[in-house]
Amino acid sequence: MSKDQLVIVFVIDIYDGGKNGTSASARRTAEYLRRRGHQVRVISTGLPEADKFLVPVKSIPVVSAVAAKQNFIFAQPVEDTLRAAFNGADIVHLFLPMPLEIKALAIAQEMGIPCSAAFHLQPENITYNIHQDGNEVLVNFVYNYFYKSFYHAFSHIHCPSNFIAGQLRQHGYPAQLHVISNGIPAAFQPSSSPNGRAHDTFQILSVGRLAPEKRHDLLIEAVTLSRHRQHIQLHIAGDGPCREHLVKQGQSLPLPPTFGYYQQNELIALAQSCDLYAHPSDVEIEAIACLEAIACGLVPVISNSKRSATPQFALDERSLFQAGSAADLAARIDYWIEDIAERAHMSREYAKSAQGFSLDECSLQMEAMFHEVIGDEG
Repeated sequence: MSKDQLVIVFVIDIYDGGKNGTSASARRTAEYLRRRGHQVRVISTGLPEADKFLVPVKSIPVVSAVAAKQNFIFAQPVEDTLRAAFNGADIVHLFLPMPLEIKALAIAQEMGIPCSAAFHLQPENITYNIHQDGNEVLVNFVYNYFYKSFYHAFSHIHCPSNFIAGQLRQHGYPAQLHVISNGIPAAFQPSSSPNGRAHDTFQILSVGRLAPEKRHDLLIEAVTLSRHRQHIQLHIAGDGPCREHLVKQGQSLPLPPTFGYYQQNELIALAQSCDLYAHPSDVEIEAIACLEAIACGLVPVISNSKRSATPQFALDERSLFQAGSAADLAARIDYWIEDIAERAHMSREYAKSAQGFSLDECSLQMEAMFHEVIGDEG
């Protein structure tokens, strides 16, 4: 292996499946780095595969049950497995401030292996799901806890957006912050078929975990307020603890929403068949799902929440609505339904805007970060 080809170890609690955005991004990046000639080992739970070092699921009373509803499980650190995976490694990259990664960090440091970390878990994701939305004291506590228990050890941290990098700076994280999008695969692009959106109803797509902070309830309420509610078909792609409540709420619409979890090719086909994308979430570190929809040529309507990075994708104010306001979201939806020519024009503009977030380019930036960490710490 040449000096430019690295042995990289990813440490992440969940690597299998696509329901967890962090694991999906990790897998995509690993596949790209392997195509570049690097060896990527993965330490995680789940099913066996090449260059994957398996650890069991860790059960934490009460906490594990709550996490499972969010499609998250904790991994049990196994020292022998960690040491075996780290043998001969050039760098260890850790994805979350969890028990597996904390133990992995200690062992990698003992073995003298350079380490980098990613910041994928927004404290507001935690506070929202324990019904403490808006508790800034608790949010600040979680940022500080993450720093003291984990992130203080790193001189390089990957941030998927300028927004979360700003939050880390605001909370006193002194590391060099590398703002690199998680990236979108080339398959996400507008339909080549001129009849891809030929239908009688107006189709709106929304993608995201069915959790309180994602505000799909607000989207359903907005459709009830729309002048065109009789002809709007919502497609909500995702899974999570709010599914039952949302299905029940959606029954009030003239056309009840569809709910489903989709493989990548299915999601692309669905996006290419829709007319508009809605992202009502209050809390996002990046919202790669929104970017994927934009890449397929969908004009987005995005919450302007101050706790979300997603407003960065809006090309102008017409694609932003007042966070938490179903009436303002309905007004934006109605605008885009009624101005067909402008929607067609902006569909092309949005698709072009996504080209700067290609997975290949973003993974290349991650590779450069790894070389920089090794140069600084190796």
